[in-house]
Amino acid sequence: MAQSLCFLLICFSLAVVRGYDIYRCPTELKESEREDCHPEPGASEWACHSRGCEWCEAETAGVPWCFHNTNPMECPTGVSNKDDCLVGETSPSAAKCVNKDACSYCPDETTSDPWCFYHVRDECKADTTMEFERIDCHSDVETVTKSSCENRGCIWCPTSTDNVPWCYFPDNYRTFVITGQVNTAKGSRVTLSYQGTNNVHSVPVDYLTVDVEYQTDTRLRVKIYDTDSVRYEVPLAIESPSTKASSPEYSITFGDSPNFYFKVTRNSNSEIMFDSSLSGFTFEDQFIQIATRLQQGSYLYGFGETEHHSLHHDMNWKKYSQWSRDNPPDGNINIYGVHPYYTVVNGGKTHGVLILNSNAQDVELSPLPYINFRTIGGILDFYFFLGPTPENVVSQYTEAVGRPYFPPYWALGFQLSRWGYNSLATLEDTVDRMRSYEIPFDVQYGDIDYMDQQRDFTYDPINYAGLPAYVDTLHDSYRMKYIIILDPCIDSTVSNYPAFDEGHTANIWVMNNGAPASAKVWPPGTCYFPDYFLDATQDWWTKQCTDFHDVIDYDGLWIDMNEPANFVHGTEEGCPDNSLNNPPYKPSTLGSVLAEKTTCPDSTQDNGKQLHYDVHSLYGWSQAKQTVPAMRAALNGKRGISISRSTYPGIGQWAGHWLGDNWSRWSNLAYSIIGSLEFNMFGIPYIGADICGFNEDSNEELCQRWMQLGAFYTFSRNHNGLGWREQDPAVWGPEVARVSRESLEIRYTLLPYLYTLFYHSHNNGSTVMRPLFHEFLSDENTMTIHEQFLWGPAFMISPVLTQGTTHVNAYFPNTKWYDYYTGIAEPTRGSYTILSAPMDYIPLHVRGGYILPTQESAVTTFYSRQNPMGLIVALDDEGWAEGDLFWDEGDTPETIEDGYYYYATFIADRSSLSTSVLIDNYRGVDYLVWGSIKVYGVESTGYVTVNGAPASFSFNGATQVLEITDIHIGITTPLNIYW
Repeated sequence: MAQSLCFLLICFSLAVVRGYDIYRCPTELKESEREDCHPEPGASEWACHSRGCEWCEAETAGVPWCFHNTNPMECPTGVSNKDDCLVGETSPSAAKCVNKDACSYCPDETTSDPWCFYHVRDECKADTTMEFERIDCHSDVETVTKSSCENRGCIWCPTSTDNVPWCYFPDNYRTFVITGQVNTAKGSRVTLSYQGTNNVHSVPVDYLTVDVEYQTDTRLRVKIYDTDSVRYEVPLAIESPSTKASSPEYSITFGDSPNFYFKVTRNSNSEIMFDSSLSGFTFEDQFIQIATRLQQGSYLYGFGETEHHSLHHDMNWKKYSQWSRDNPPDGNINIYGVHPYYTVVNGGKTHGVLILNSNAQDVELSPLPYINFRTIGGILDFYFFLGPTPENVVSQYTEAVGRPYFPPYWALGFQLSRWGYNSLATLEDTVDRMRSYEIPFDVQYGDIDYMDQQRDFTYDPINYAGLPAYVDTLHDSYRMKYIIILDPCIDSTVSNYPAFDEGHTANIWVMNNGAPASAKVWPPGTCYFPDYFLDATQDWWTKQCTDFHDVIDYDGLWIDMNEPANFVHGTEEGCPDNSLNNPPYKPSTLGSVLAEKTTCPDSTQDNGKQLHYDVHSLYGWSQAKQTVPAMRAALNGKRGISISRSTYPGIGQWAGHWLGDNWSRWSNLAYSIIGSLEFNMFGIPYIGADICGFNEDSNEELCQRWMQLGAFYTFSRNHNGLGWREQDPAVWGPEVARVSRESLEIRYTLLPYLYTLFYHSHNNGSTVMRPLFHEFLSDENTMTIHEQFLWGPAFMISPVLTQGTTHVNAYFPNTKWYDYYTGIAEPTRGSYTILSAPMDYIPLHVRGGYILPTQESAVTTFYSRQNPMGLIVALDDEGWAEGDLFWDEGDTPETIEDGYYYYATFIADRSSLSTSVLIDNYRGVDYLVWGSIKVYGVESTGYVTVNGAPASFSFNGATQVLEITDIHIGITTPLNIYW
C-alpha cells in the first residue's frame, strides 16, 4: 500500500515538474471527432497512456480528454510560408488549431515560426492554376484528405483564402482528345476519345460525339453525348432546321490541349461567350462536369429555382443545386423548379445559355469569374442565344422552348385564396367582406380544405355543402371566377373513388419494382402518382377534370405539390440501396438522399422507358402539358388558366407560377421582385408571390405594403397557410381596405396595357415584368437594381420594401419620366432620388415616349371591360410617343392564331395624336368608346379638336398636363386629335 502511494506521489510530482502544455497535443483530430478511451470515472493521464491512448485537455466541455488517436499529428513538410492561424489568440492550443479549418499544426522550438499556421506547400508551386481558377475535385464530401484527393489525379494544396478548394483538378488534367472533325449539313461533328487515367466518381464514357448545329443566325446548339450508348435526353422539342443558318452571328472553335474544350465567340466584337478550357471536363456515367470562363466585368443572371437575394449573382464561390423539391423558399437551397439557364451581360451586349439537362445538378460560381456545371446523368445539350439585348435573348429563348401562355383577361384581375377557410360559411363571409369595401376582386380559390379528406375531384359534403351552388353565385351574381387546387397523388385506399379506380384500370402510375410507387401526401391513405408521360394519363386526366367540372363549374386549375412532393422518403417501404437512389456523387441538394420528400429515383415512368432519376424535375412540366388540354375540354372551349408550383424550361407555354410557400416577412416582400423578374427571364411571365406571405402571421403594415406591391405582380393573389391569421385586404379594417382598393384600381385601370404586354409576350416572347437593365442596357447602374421594376418598357414601379419607411430611394434612368398620379415630369435623370411614400402611396412613373391604353376600373373585369377606354400619352424630349392596344373576347383560346381580335396603334407628336386600327376582327369592341385621354409634357395649347370637332379639355400650364374628356367615339373609329 505504501509502495503504491509512493508511486502515485512520484507520478504526480513528475507531472507537476513537467507541467501540462495544452499546445503540444499530438493529434490532428478535431475535438468533435474524439472517441472516448476511458468512459468510466477516474481517468488520468497515466491511466490513459497505459491503455495506449492519447491524453489532451479539451477546449469544449463534455469532450473526452482520453481518446483513441486515430489521426496522429504529422508535421507538413516542404512548407516555406507559414502564416499564423491563431493571430490574436491569448491562449493558443493544439485543439484550437486543428478545430480551425485551413490550419496545420506543428510544434517546433528551433524556429520562431508559428506552430499553428496557414501554409502554401512547396509542392503546390509547380502548379500554375490560380486560386480563382480552381475547379473543386472533391466537392462530394465535407472532409477531404490529401490521399483521397491525389487518388483522383488531383492536386492537394491548402490555402488561407476563404472558400477556395484545396483539392482541385490540375491544369494538365486530361480526359478526352479530339479524334476527328467533319462538316455536316447543320454545322459540324467532332469525335472524342477518352484518354484519362483517373475516374472521379463513376465509370468514364469511352467515346463522345459533339454535334454542332447552326440553328438560326442567333441560336447555336452544341450537343455532347455518348457515341456508343443511348443516354437520357430531355424530351423538350426544339426545332432543329435541316440546314445550317446562312449568316450566323457566332463562331465555334475546338481544342484538346491538354483536354477537350470549345469556345463560342460573338462575331461582331470577338467576345468569347463560352470558354470551357478550364480544367476538369469530365464525362462519366453518373458524373458530368464542364466549366466556362466569363469575361471580366460580366453580370450573371438566372439559374433557378432558388430564393436569390439579388438579381445579379454574387460570384464569390457560390453554389446552387437544382432538383425539384417541396420546401419553402429559405435562402440557398433547391426548391420547386429547375431552370439550368442563365443570362450574361458584358460590354453592352447580352447572351443566354440553356443547358438542357434535368438530372440533379450543381452550379458553382467563382470570382475568376467562371461557372462550373455538374450533373449526374443525361447529356450536355447547350443552346446559345446571341441577343444582343436582354429582350432579344428572352425572345430567342422562348422561340426555342415555347412562347408564353396567353392568360384570359380575368386572370389579370386580383385573386384571393386561403388554406384554412375550412367551411363554406367562412368563405362566403370573406367574399362578402371584400365586396363590402368594393375592392376589385375577380377570382376566388379553393385550397385542399374544400375537398373530402383531401382527395382530388371531391368536395367536402359537410363543411362545404352547397359549394357547387355558391360557385354558380360567384359566376352569375358577382361575375367572378373560381379556381380549384389539384394535387397529383391519388388516394388508393378508398372504395368507389373514380379517380383511383379508373386510373388503376388504365395502369397510369409511376412504378417502383413492378408495383405503383407508394406515397403519403395529403389524402389519409397510401396514394399513387400519375405518370404524365403516358398517353393513357392524358385520357384519364381529361376525364377526371371534365367529370368534376360537371360537379363544380371551376374556371382554372392550380396544380400544386408536383415536384412530386411526398411525406415519406421514397416509398412507404423506402428505397433500395443502389446507384440510382444513392449515386456516387450527390449534388448539394437539400437532404441526405435524392429521395427525401419525393419518390425513389429508381422508380420508372413511361412504361419503363424513363427513370425517375432522369425525369424527376420534369414532373410538374409533364403535368402542366397535359393539364391545358384537360382543362380546356372541361371548360367547353374557354381558355382558362393553370398555375404550377414545379416548373422547368418550356412550361411557360402551358402554365403560370407562383413563388411558393413564402414567409410573412419584409425580406420576402423584397425577394418576391427578384423571383418574379427571374421567371419573366425564364419565359414564364405570369408570376407572383403570395401577397402578405404564406407562412407565419402577417401584420397590418406589412400586408398593406405588400398589397401595394402585389397590385403590380402579373399574377396578383393574396394567399396564406393553415393556422395563420386571416390576411385578406378587407380583414384589417377600413384603412388597409382603402389602400388596397386604390392600388388595385390603378392596376385595373392599366389592364388594357398589361393585356397588350401579354399579347406581345405570347407573340414574340418579350417579358412583361421587366428589370430596368432590360431597357437601359448602356446604364451600368441598372445592372444591379432589383428593388424597382417595369411593366413592359414604359411603366416603372418603385415600392416601399422596408418596415417603418415612408420614402423610396429610387433610380431614374437617363430619359424622361412622369409621375403617374400628377403627370408632372420628374427632374431626376441617371441618378437616385428620394421619393416620398406615405403608407397609402406607392411611387409610379410613366416613361416618356410611350402611350399606355387604359380603361375605367370596376370591381371585376367583367364590368371594367364595358367601361370607356383611355390613353396616357407621355411625350419624350423630342415631343414623341407611341403605343398600341390588343383586345379580344378575353377567354377564347387561339384568338391570336385565328386572327379573331382588334389591334390598334397610336402615335403622338408635340401637337397631335392619331390612332390607326390595323386589325378589326372582333365585334365585341363595337360597344367600347374612348372616354378621356391624358397627355403629359404639353408645352402649350389653346384649343383641342377631335376628328375635326372642338373637344372638351383642361390644360395646366404649370404641370404641362392636357386632359381631353367626354370623347365618346368608338375605338374602331380612327382618331385624329390636334392641340
